[in-house]
Amino acid sequence: MTIAAILGGQDRAVITVTGETPVSEVVALLAEKRIGAVPVLRDGRVEGIISERDILYRLASDGAALLDRPAGEVMTTPAITVTADVHVLQALGLMTKRRIRHLPVIENDTLIGFVSIGDLVKMRIDHIEAEAIAMRDYIQGA
Repeated sequence: MTIAAILGGQDRAVITVTGETPVSEVVALLAEKRIGAVPVLRDGRVEGIISERDILYRLASDGAALLDRPAGEVMTTPAITVTADVHVLQALGLMTKRRIRHLPVIENDTLIGFVSIGDLVKMRIDHIEAEAIAMRDYIQGA
């Protein structure tokens, strides 16, 4: 089971910002879409990620002035990315090791998707449940 399986089930476009987007707009976007992070793009390439954590940590040190700063000053960079052929368990391991919750999915340096740890865990649970049902059906049919 790879990241491609998750992307195949997603029917929404990836929400992104640029490094010049004011943090106040990023905050409004995160709240409106009820998401925890967005990739930051420059010339179509992932330059970084700005997350709730990035904003919260900088808000604590910089105060309200942070809201007028560009996302490029607040984002985490370089972004840790994966390709669509990466196995879900490998991606989960990477996220756990690096203590991150979102991964941009790239192909030829172009963003093709964005997955969260929630997406990966849900896919894994669905897969385990399907295996359990198949095993139960097999045992009952024997």
